[in-house]
Amino acid sequence: MNLSSFRFPFLFTLLITPAFAEPVSISSLVAKATATNPEVRFYEAEIAATKGGQKTAATVANPEIETSLGTWRVNDFGNKSDGPAWAVTLSQSIEWPGRIGLRKALALKKTEIAELGLDQFKTMLGGKVREQAWKLMAAQEKAKAADEVSKRLTDLAGILLQRDPTGPAPRLEARIIQASALTLGTQTTAARREAAEARFALNQLLGEKPGHEIEVKQEKLALNATPSLEKLLATAREKNFDLRARVLDVEQQGFEVKLAENERWPAFTVAPYFNRQKAESRETQFGLGVSIPLPLWNKNKGNIDTAKARQTQAEVMLAAQMRELERGVASQASAYASFVNELSKWPADTIDSFHKAAAEADEHYRLGALPLSTYTELQKQYIEAVNAVLDAQLGALQARLEIERLTGSKLGN
Repeated sequence: MNLSSFRFPFLFTLLITPAFAEPVSISSLVAKATATNPEVRFYEAEIAATKGGQKTAATVANPEIETSLGTWRVNDFGNKSDGPAWAVTLSQSIEWPGRIGLRKALALKKTEIAELGLDQFKTMLGGKVREQAWKLMAAQEKAKAADEVSKRLTDLAGILLQRDPTGPAPRLEARIIQASALTLGTQTTAARREAAEARFALNQLLGEKPGHEIEVKQEKLALNATPSLEKLLATAREKNFDLRARVLDVEQQGFEVKLAENERWPAFTVAPYFNRQKAESRETQFGLGVSIPLPLWNKNKGNIDTAKARQTQAEVMLAAQMRELERGVASQASAYASFVNELSKWPADTIDSFHKAAAEADEHYRLGALPLSTYTELQKQYIEAVNAVLDAQLGALQARLEIERLTGSKLGN
């Protein structure tokens, strides 16, 4: 069978009270979660904060104005005179060339990292919504099948016990059927608990109350074969969110080093000034002053060493992230291929055929044409077949979602 076109036709169905006007598709749930999840607002606010940092980084320091007012007194061999004196100085601090550009580059990298974080969160959120929706549907199907067989066995046991048994065999068979029904009842309860937990998790992702009821449209689970491992790894190296964030972090630390080295040279201040004094005569003075701190004792060596150490750490973390990414992609691709290969071996009507066989066994056993062992085994195998198919489908779906997260790209519908 060609796995690239393999589509398992089994449909999941939710049997809960609809809360929407009509059943909602999983894609609609993903869109709703993206629009309403409160954590999305956090990442959007982070982006806004970093963009504010870009404006701050590009802002030149405000000029300062200094004024003074006093009296000018002249005493020239007994000739005394005085008059007003005032001065005005306007000073402007000027950064060392290239420093503002480096700060702007750093702020831009922070914005890129924040935007990448938002994209990553939306992707992870969509994957979690899909996973919980399919978990909910699978648990509902498990509960439906177990409940169906349990009721069938309970009804049959009741009929057998009401009859007038001719010997212990019918009575003991009824007890065996009752015990099987009780066992299936616990499976039904467990499946309903799984459905409730999935619904609670889904509502949390959607920003709804835990008890909010959801009805999801029936969908076919398409399990296409993955590309080759080499292609997946190449895509992951290019698009993986965590790896891209590490690359941006390395670039950011590089700018931090350059900025620390630039800050060895302090900013200087340019200050034009104007002075005027008036006594017997009027004196006016104007000029331009320049103030430059001398980098004799503080050459910013500590900050430079710190920035270089952070850059080394970022490079090491990038290499470690690359190794972890390759391992994760290979592991999930192998798991996905195993699940798809397992599902491809089963006939398309596996669930339906076991369902019909269980119903037929019930009919023949009531007519006395089937032994108890065959009857109970068929009921048991029907439940196990449902669970096996659903578990394999969920395993394949989870592996595919993880591959999509690691590679940053979709593998199909």
